[in-house]
Amino acid sequence: MSPDLTGVPDHVRSLLASADALPLRHRMGGATDTARRSAVLILFGRTPLGDDVLLIEKSDRLRTHAGQPAFPGGGAEAGEDYPVGTALREAHEEAGVDPASVQVLGVLPELYLGPSDNVVVPVVGWWDDPRETVTGDPFEVAQVARVPLAELVDPARRFRVRHPSGYTGPAFDVAGMVVWGFTAGVLDAVLTAAGLARPWDTADVRDLAAEQERVRGRRDVVERPADRAAPTVADGPPPTAAPRTVLGR
Repeated sequence: MSPDLTGVPDHVRSLLASADALPLRHRMGGATDTARRSAVLILFGRTPLGDDVLLIEKSDRLRTHAGQPAFPGGGAEAGEDYPVGTALREAHEEAGVDPASVQVLGVLPELYLGPSDNVVVPVVGWWDDPRETVTGDPFEVAQVARVPLAELVDPARRFRVRHPSGYTGPAFDVAGMVVWGFTAGVLDAVLTAAGLARPWDTADVRDLAAEQERVRGRRDVVERPADRAAPTVADGPPPTAAPRTVLGR
């Protein structure tokens, strides 16, 4: 059954209509039989200041993905309704999102992260009546941010970053953080599919660590073999590398 799109803004409708052609999808390989299953919630909402999307910042205390902004999400648990149930459960645990307040509109094509052998399915949701968000378990989540779409599409906030491994990929300077890696790649694809993307200077390539220090006052790039999602959304394949992903808030 088709979702009820009453009151859903045009950009979300456009995203759903072009989901099968999501630009990022064609840069990912096919999943292996051993791939772990995960889901993230791309939750659009509306405030008096305009439309936005929900992101979280991972805690610095995590063993992997520490300090990274991201969409709410995580691994599937046995017996739950994957991917929708997984995305809603994780959003509730990480950002206090009441599943009953979310109108699930659809799912985007799965994205395979080869270096971490992980399949991620983005679930698209809409808040027609957004509720207050709260930081979930402080050991896992440092903060929750509703990021205005107007900031994400602002050309002045867009550039590319170069990871110490040599990778380059899209990035955003929003909500007091540098958004890059997997989350930035998904955001870039979603904004394009939604018809919101504006021309920006793709020749503006900046050092990732320097940008993080400028925006946040500290450097967050750490090489961790267990944290390798960044290459899957970089501009080109690496000769050898195991970079860490820092996602967006």
